[in-house]
Amino acid sequence: MTDISSTADESGTEPIQTPTLWGDEQWTARIIKNEDDDGWAVAMTRHGDPEPALVGPWTMGRDKKNPKPLDTPAFHTLVKTANEVLRRHEQQLHAQLNKHVFVGHGTERIRVALRIVPDEDNPHGLLSAQDESGTTLGEARVAPTFKLTATSAEAWVENGYPSKPR
Repeated sequence: MTDISSTADESGTEPIQTPTLWGDEQWTARIIKNEDDDGWAVAMTRHGDPEPALVGPWTMGRDKKNPKPLDTPAFHTLVKTANEVLRRHEQQLHAQLNKHVFVGHGTERIRVALRIVPDEDNPHGLLSAQDESGTTLGEARVAPTFKLTATSAEAWVENGYPSKPR
């Protein structure tokens, strides 16, 4: 019988596979004591990240005292869930930093976009306008607090794409 904790994966690194700690080349699942009650939790941490991407409740074992041991199917489910949490976080961040509106009517629709650059030293926004064929009509640097609305976009377009939008 093969000792599962000593089988190397394709990368040559030794996977960790114990009842309360399970890991591969990208993720580590660790069962921890739930500080809020008498139960257990599992923390999924991506290698290189300072904090877990996912912390959730973990099932009690048969003795109703100790945690249920980790296994391959549970680990794969946790990896899938943690990846989804990270993907949703990235989508939310992208949505917060990138907005656009359309102004104009008929064949003269213009897409006005705002991209926030969250630079620690010099945060700012980049405002741009493009026609329907993708040709850039104007660009301007704005404060990171600039509010892009249909009204502000239309005013910027009507004023000829000034470098300092109001």
